[in-house]
Amino acid sequence: QEQLVESGGGSVQAGGSLKLSCTASGYTYRSNCMAWFRQAPGKEREGLAYMTDVGSTGYAHSIRGRFTISRDNAKKTLYLQMNSLELEDTAIYYCAAHNNAVCQLRQDLFNDWGQGTQVTVAS
Repeated sequence: QEQLVESGGGSVQAGGSLKLSCTASGYTYRSNCMAWFRQAPGKEREGLAYMTDVGSTGYAHSIRGRFTISRDNAKKTLYLQMNSLELEDTAIYYCAAHNNAVCQLRQDLFNDWGQGTQVTVAS
């Protein structure tokens, strides 16, 4: 089982940028699918973007064009570059991973989760 640790969250003004990182450790780093989710206050957790170990990606419509997912397998790290941040992007951001064949933004597919990192966007 992998352990996932997010970092890079913080406070930023609207229109600014942040880059989140998620470093994996544990028995092995062979997750086929890694993804970013977020949960805003009073809302359900939503999927943002996923990336397979061979580089295929998928994005939620709400962040497409503003956020970019990437991964460095040598560093065992997943990234989320967030640009043009909006007040509505304020949330706790989580990374998640699994080894199933299907890679989609479905929470039920993911068995490993990080503890989350807070992103706050201010006006």
